Amino acid sequence: MKHLSFLLLLTFTLSAISLTAQDLVKGTVTDEDGTALVGVTVYERGTNIGTMTAWDGYYALRCSRADATLVFAYTGYATVEVPLDGRSEINVQLREGLLIEGLEIVGSRALNRSVTNSLVPIDVLDVRQITGTQGQLDVNQMLQYAAPSFNANRQTGADGADHVDPATLRGLGPDQTLVLINGKRRHQSSLVNIYGTRGRGNTGTDLNAIPAAAIERIEILRDGASAQYGSDAIAGVINIVLKENVNEFSGNLNVGAHLAQDNPDRSSFDGGNIQFNGNYGFRIGQRGFVNVTTDYWFRGHTNRFDPSLYRRQFGDAKGNNFGTYFNAVIPIDNEASVYAFGGANTRKTDAYAWSRDPGSERNVDALYPNGFDPVIASDITDRSLSVGVRGAIKNWNTDLNHTVGLNRFHYYGKGTVNASLEERSPTEFDDGGFQLQQNTTTLDFTRLFKNCLQGTNVAFGLEHRVENYQIFAGEEASWKTYGPVPFVNADGDTVARPGGAQGFPGFGPQNEVNQSRTNLAGYVDAEFAFTSAFSASAAARYENYSDFGNTLNGKLAARLRLADGLALRASASTGFRAPSLAQLYFNSVYTDFVSGVAVDKFLAKNNSPVTRALGIEPLKQETSVNLGAGITFSSQGFSLSADFYRIQIDDRIVLTGDFADDDPEIGDVLRALNVGSARFFANAINTTTNGVDVVATYSGRVGDSDRFSISLAGNWNDMTIDKVNTSRLLLGKEDSYLSTREKLFILASAPPLKGNLTFDYRARRVGVNIRATYFDKVELEDYVGSIDVYDARLTLDLGLSYNLSPTVRWTVGGANILNAYPTKQDAETEGGGLYDAVQMGFNGTFLFSRLGFVF
Repeated sequence: MKHLSFLLLLTFTLSAISLTAQDLVKGTVTDEDGTALVGVTVYERGTNIGTMTAWDGYYALRCSRADATLVFAYTGYATVEVPLDGRSEINVQLREGLLIEGLEIVGSRALNRSVTNSLVPIDVLDVRQITGTQGQLDVNQMLQYAAPSFNANRQTGADGADHVDPATLRGLGPDQTLVLINGKRRHQSSLVNIYGTRGRGNTGTDLNAIPAAAIERIEILRDGASAQYGSDAIAGVINIVLKENVNEFSGNLNVGAHLAQDNPDRSSFDGGNIQFNGNYGFRIGQRGFVNVTTDYWFRGHTNRFDPSLYRRQFGDAKGNNFGTYFNAVIPIDNEASVYAFGGANTRKTDAYAWSRDPGSERNVDALYPNGFDPVIASDITDRSLSVGVRGAIKNWNTDLNHTVGLNRFHYYGKGTVNASLEERSPTEFDDGGFQLQQNTTTLDFTRLFKNCLQGTNVAFGLEHRVENYQIFAGEEASWKTYGPVPFVNADGDTVARPGGAQGFPGFGPQNEVNQSRTNLAGYVDAEFAFTSAFSASAAARYENYSDFGNTLNGKLAARLRLADGLALRASASTGFRAPSLAQLYFNSVYTDFVSGVAVDKFLAKNNSPVTRALGIEPLKQETSVNLGAGITFSSQGFSLSADFYRIQIDDRIVLTGDFADDDPEIGDVLRALNVGSARFFANAINTTTNGVDVVATYSGRVGDSDRFSISLAGNWNDMTIDKVNTSRLLLGKEDSYLSTREKLFILASAPPLKGNLTFDYRARRVGVNIRATYFDKVELEDYVGSIDVYDARLTLDLGLSYNLSPTVRWTVGGANILNAYPTKQDAETEGGGLYDAVQMGFNGTFLFSRLGFVF
């Protein structure tokens, strides 16, 4: 904990800094019609001094200098900077989206549409506020606690999922949520999840490859949007908006650690975290800018060991993560600009696999006399670049863009062995890996016809996308069996030593893949304001994929204002998700553990002879029908939204259960491969998800400048499996095809009920943030067929902030300060520990300290 001691020493040194005299500045913020805007962020540029407007648009804050500059920022409106010039009162009118900024909220292509009058439910999360008050250091964990419909857990003993956290929205698959950056499609991870408690058989997007310090806000569209944005947007859309700040440097230095319950080293803390980042922007001309972020994050191992476990190391992987991102706009003239954004992220991670005991055919006692814990190491590279030109052509706002993204996942084995080489085996291996590259070109046109009805916005566009997926082989010793080499085990039986690296058998030449596909899409999207109280939208999108054909989807949405502050909204849409290239072509031999016994398994690609022998059909697109209806209300600092949703999905792609080597159709093939079973990707199920999202907030002020807010957010989610899609050849094998255990993993992607209650108080120098999060009961089936019940749990987070100076803020606190853990189970869980990766996770209390700088 040397780093924590250093930070505390630095903090006490900085606390000697005296605050300069501060003058009270107040005013109101309205829109162009004079309507008060609640929740506008108002801050002094280059400092930590800031506030938000109350229900009547009023704000008050004490600035550090008479010549300070105030910044007024509100989603869907153009940001305004106003020099103070010694004034004590500044009233501001904000204008809705302007072309040169390209402002556009997710779920709408209308530049005059704000979150408050959206036809569909949208959450907007101010990342600056979240990172300044709470203990979560990565994007996945921030969203896990900020948005109840979003769920993410760190996995252990789950191969690649230990390195990239799978995340879901509304309990659906990780690949059924589309991720955008600045409104442009983000590439997915090249990883397909095989193990773990969430997203088995799914790919997803690695949100943690984007530094939180580079993000201005995150918009979550909680509605189906395939007709607007294309494949993957069945559960909704997450749009990450990058920072545009100029002429200021902001940075954070974070340290923290977990209370080390059950750590075999008997240390008080483990899983130490160190993170530091910086963000700076500068002007180009009068309206252009370049904003750059650099972030480094180290996370140490945690270990929740118990003598009854099959694993000596059960906990978080260790990781080093370095990322840099930029966001830029360069005006060409008064109506056009060139823009670009993107970045690179490198993550090096070490995760412990299941233990190998001495005297086992999977261990070489001469090398590891006490057994060993193989380390699955990864080198993950993520890169993206988006470049475009935005302007006006004959009153049509036009956007031409090209975005390229690459995710590469390279495995290495450390502290392990190829047992078939016996004493000659190396202890480190290059295991090979996989990568995904995506190139997307879009051309979009948008125009607002102000004199048509009460305003009509029309948008249309084209998209062309090329995807490439590769699997590359590792070194020969990582995958090959040399022999057979006989071995007499502890029971006196003669068995063959397995080949390949223990922990993660490498990819061989037989696994290599290099496959591409193209996609061409066109869409039309229109929004109509029939009256000042009623508006509606309609969208349609046609797509053609080179590998499976065509799809056409549509969407309707409407909003009716019943009275000032009270409105109804509803939507209906069809959607789809194309099978990912990883689901089509991933194949591997890997090691699973069933009740502590190692079993080598084969995951066959979709077009293999083994797959066809079982009658599993070629993968096709998932299709969905989304229905939603809700009510919104706001008055004098209080706002409420409640939205019901129903999502029916046919032909969902999941990972099947195991077909053993005694199967009459494929048993001979599996025995020839020296594996005990096989599994596949299949359009195996139809599901229906019903749910309700509720968000209620109240904000107010105490005196002139102190403010507080209370928010309650909850998600009720219920999924049912309506049908298991089988074939004639699968009759009598339904339990192998999709067992009860696999079904429960799908159904447990979200707790039936999850909610949080947050209280935030901001005074002149002090801030307090308290958040309680409720996780409902979860049920899973373990390896021996028992139902593991995880009872409901409540966590409590606390953050205390103190402004040491106008430019330095110190925050201390804890996440899960009540040290809640899931219900203890036996050693037959998915990860081989006393807990599955559910609810709040298995690491307990996390204590943190943060210094935030703004200059």
